[in-house]
Amino acid sequence: MEVNEAELIERELTIRDLRVSREVLDTRRSAIRWLALSFGIINPGESRLSAVAVLDALVYYQFIKKQDPNVKELTDYINNNWESINEKTLRYHLLRLKNMGFVENSKGRFCFSPPSIGDRFDPQVWTRSTFEAFYTNIAAKVGEVVNGLKSKEQQV
Repeated sequence: MEVNEAELIERELTIRDLRVSREVLDTRRSAIRWLALSFGIINPGESRLSAVAVLDALVYYQFIKKQDPNVKELTDYINNNWESINEKTLRYHLLRLKNMGFVENSKGRFCFSPPSIGDRFDPQVWTRSTFEAFYTNIAAKVGEVVNGLKSKEQQV
């Protein structure tokens, strides 16, 4: 029986272990770009700024303002701090972040997926909880498959 491997993918997660240099922390833009690259939101050498701008707006509202923004607030922030973004592009990036497991929305407001325990406005708590949840879920599935292999004979 042939398995359609694409249908098995529930979520793709790219986490890059990047060095934090002085240049990374020099400006807000370079720090946000570093985050986007680290989270797999953009790829090395990618020049698109809209995904980075959306991430910046979410970081600003979640961890600085400690509130959940709506589309208008996100658009205003991006238009004032980056370059103009249209609503369709903004919604595309929010959906992409939601599909990646980073963002949730309720009643027209957006936020990073809250941690199961702790202050959702604390960046350390949010980061630890998010990546531990991703890792735990993937590790459990890998363990299940490896345990299943123990009962199989050598077959290729």
